[in-house]
Amino acid sequence: MEDCLFCKIVKGEVPSEKVYEDDKVLAFKDINPATPIHVLVIPKKHYENVLDVKEEDKEIIADIFQAINKIAKKLGVDKDGFRIISNCGKDAGQEVMHLHFHFLAGGKMGPKII
Repeated sequence: MEDCLFCKIVKGEVPSEKVYEDDKVLAFKDINPATPIHVLVIPKKHYENVLDVKEEDKEIIADIFQAINKIAKKLGVDKDGFRIISNCGKDAGQEVMHLHFHFLAGGKMGPKII
């Protein structure tokens, strides 16, 4: 998508502070963190949200979660815990219409989302 902020980050047109990258997944620090550790994990291929992932593309979800596993270990939060959130649509608070997962960590969180 030409006007998608996250697609521009994938292409290197918009700078980001990368935390993880492989051939299918990119993770970078959120510019407005909600927790001490707030990373956005995205597929490099554009999907609007989880509803846009088709049967033939289902492996991307496994790729994202494998990346999350590596990120948790890299950041040292695999033992104490972290939270993963994916907003789907405007009513859920999705601001960038590119599938992404919020990786939140860095302190004890309560029962509310964030």
